[in-house]
Amino acid sequence: MTIQQIIEDKISGRLSPAYLEVKNESHTHNVPPDSESHFKVTVVSAQFDDKPLVARHRLLYEILAEELAGSVHALALHTLTPTEWAEKGGKVPVSPPCHGGSKASAS
Repeated sequence: MTIQQIIEDKISGRLSPAYLEVKNESHTHNVPPDSESHFKVTVVSAQFDDKPLVARHRLLYEILAEELAGSVHALALHTLTPTEWAEKGGKVPVSPPCHGGSKASAS
């Protein structure tokens, strides 16, 4: 099972999200091919209702503690309630370019 699948399973199991997207963005960083170290995670869950952003992120860090202690180096988190998701038209920002030696920017 890939790290991406583990992340998806753990989040799904704990938050029963209305929407979940886990995108491996490692290829845009200076890491070996096929790495699973940098992820963009978009989670829409009613469990975020009445929780401030910091509490939502802490919950994700708790759920993914084992992965963060291991091979996962970075998470770009987008944690939304169903209402917030609808207000944003089901869109989240594009991840910014890596500032730590991106292979995508190397020429």
